[in-house]
Amino acid sequence: MIRNHLKTAWRNIWKSRFFSALNIGGLTISLAVGMLILAWVQDELSYDRFHDKAADTYKLDLWGGTGSSRQIWEATVAPIGPMAKDQLPEVVDQVRVTSAGSTFSLFEYQDKAFGNENVVFADPSFFTVFDFPLLYGDKNRPFADDQSVVITASTAKKYFGNEDPLGKVIVADSKTPLTVSGVLADFPSNTSLGCDMIVPIDYHFRHELTQNHVDLTTNFTYFNYDTYLLLEPGTSLTALSKKLYDIHISQKPDDTDADYLPQPIAETHLYRADGTENGMGTVRIFTAIAILILIIGCINYVNLSTARSMLRAQEVSIRKVIGANKRNLFLQFFIETALVFIVSAALAIVLMQGLMPAFNDLSGKDLRIDFSDDHFWLVFGSSTLVTLLLSSIYPSILLSSFAPIATMKGKISSATSNVLFRKALVIIQFVISITLITGTILITQQLDYMRKKNLGYDKEQVFGFWMRDMASHYDAVKTELLRQPGVEEITRSLGNILWLGQITGSAEWDGKEPGSTFILRPVAVDHDFLSFYRMSLVAGKNFTGSPSDSTHFILNETAIKEAGIEDPIGKRFRVWDTEGTIIGVVKDFHFASMKQEISPAIFVYAPDRANLMQVRTTADNATQAIKAAEIAFKKYNGKYPFDFNFMDETFNYLYAGEIQQASLFNYFSLIAILISCLGLLGLTTFTAYLRTKEIGIRKVLGASMASIVRLLSADFLKLVLIAVMISAPIAWWLMNRWLQDFAYRIDTEWWMFAVAGLAAVAIALLTVSWQAIRAAVANPVDSLRDE
Repeated sequence: MIRNHLKTAWRNIWKSRFFSALNIGGLTISLAVGMLILAWVQDELSYDRFHDKAADTYKLDLWGGTGSSRQIWEATVAPIGPMAKDQLPEVVDQVRVTSAGSTFSLFEYQDKAFGNENVVFADPSFFTVFDFPLLYGDKNRPFADDQSVVITASTAKKYFGNEDPLGKVIVADSKTPLTVSGVLADFPSNTSLGCDMIVPIDYHFRHELTQNHVDLTTNFTYFNYDTYLLLEPGTSLTALSKKLYDIHISQKPDDTDADYLPQPIAETHLYRADGTENGMGTVRIFTAIAILILIIGCINYVNLSTARSMLRAQEVSIRKVIGANKRNLFLQFFIETALVFIVSAALAIVLMQGLMPAFNDLSGKDLRIDFSDDHFWLVFGSSTLVTLLLSSIYPSILLSSFAPIATMKGKISSATSNVLFRKALVIIQFVISITLITGTILITQQLDYMRKKNLGYDKEQVFGFWMRDMASHYDAVKTELLRQPGVEEITRSLGNILWLGQITGSAEWDGKEPGSTFILRPVAVDHDFLSFYRMSLVAGKNFTGSPSDSTHFILNETAIKEAGIEDPIGKRFRVWDTEGTIIGVVKDFHFASMKQEISPAIFVYAPDRANLMQVRTTADNATQAIKAAEIAFKKYNGKYPFDFNFMDETFNYLYAGEIQQASLFNYFSLIAILISCLGLLGLTTFTAYLRTKEIGIRKVLGASMASIVRLLSADFLKLVLIAVMISAPIAWWLMNRWLQDFAYRIDTEWWMFAVAGLAAVAIALLTVSWQAIRAAVANPVDSLRDE
């Protein structure tokens, strides 16, 4: 019987090739795109969940500051981890990780030299707490001494080719030999802990002690370390936080605001330490989009199947008359649907494979389809099965429910002739599509707003690079470069103005509330930094470059406001161990993502600490300016790589996630409207087919082509207009929720919804009109020849 059902199903599919192609095409696209989005969602949710001890591994963050400057610090002091392990029985182990930063810049092996490696310092426990496979070496003793290094497999291949890497020596900065003691498998993309090389953190502590005379193993001032704790199962996080606070206060009594926030490592990618979302909202939106695209595919199938049910009414009646029961008929139509889905699912897998490289480029991911992965088949199979059930049950019940006598007399049941259900489904399709189009418009506008917003400084045509040994010759190099074509201005600072990474709570002034901690973003600059970036002073004066400027400070407006300092010019201020006076107030400027409000910042005149040279050039002569800067850099730094970045590139990097999401949203919207239009095309074609003789009679009686097109198009356009009205409040609510993530954002305006609605109407009109015009220009003789 099943064989007979399959044969009949295939004949029916082949007989209605056009409608079958529309069904299969819509389902293939919706399954493929839905699965790609779900793969992205799964990758986001899987970050650092693959560790065996992930459930008991926590990253330490902490609150810092008081009052309006209170914020979460994502880094801790170095001693808190070891002290917690020594003093608290619930702490099984601890790991500290910190970037090597500018400690190393050049790595050499024999005649090979590389720069810009991602190097971190870490405790040996990194290899036992986390489950990153060690291909060579001993995870229980990964470092032979503090000048060992563990590298990834791709790094080993780059340096040593096919040679055995163990025992080989990589020389860092032409003076520090690092012996390879282990090789890790390349880090997976779904981890926040990836790097190229891991050097013992003991080397870092020894280096800082000998070079800068700072013992970081006991220092509670420098917050530069990602600290992870492996806890006993069932540990109370509230009690642990209190104990960590007590340890901290015992070492630094004035840090009364240091409230520790242990966060599960599996949540660090999508949530902040205080539990607020930091990406989870986007995951929910994309999950909803995947489901909605699958629903649109289902609606297409249901609409076309139920619409064409009238053509199969007599077939069903004859089957019932000769003995087929309702169960057999239901099975017949279910198998027909299942066959369509099997073909669609197979084509969807092929389409996924073809789209995956482009999808990875758009999303910034490195996703792959692993056919040996049970999880892939579970997600794909369940998605296909749920979509199959949603698409097949109602049409199968409807088709198997015809009354044979009434049907053979031409009296089809009202359940079939009533098209309200199909109209509702069309409206739902276009509500989804128009909502996505509106979201695309709003996201594009928000990104455009962030690109064009006055940041408080001029970043155009500026590139920067770390000077290294050239820093001690800055004045001579600056004089020489200013003579070169395309070099307009030069300055230096300790950090990039687009992202002031340094943070301090060590600030004092007259009138400060006792026991409070004020969080500042300090940046060391030269005297011409503010004029270089065209920054505006709202009070006071700029640095002059005189020795007295070493005790002068310039604060931004937010710092003055939140500190509550009235008439700040000339007032006493201390930051770190430097006592001085406020000489200026600079207009607020953006030095972080626009998701964050502008926070307090302070400019300190300290040119000897400013190692980042910034050069303003011209669009026409940028290449010559970069070449001149490279020649000057190489003169003092020899083999060290010259690595520069334009400010525009750094700015775009800040919003890389939003730019990727906007691109994906654009494509998802196009795909949703495409699938909806496939269904609309099918319904229009079928409607024109049913009304062929009516159209022929109207034409014989003198109806114009325009009136015929209007006749066939009007009903469908009414449905799209209803969808426009329904989608507007839904899109407004969803997009306003999305905008809440941005401290600086656009307003939702009426024209965004109008443009989305007009776009949907125009696309629907083109889809419907194409088939309507075909029907209108047909020869009425052909349609009436049988009458």
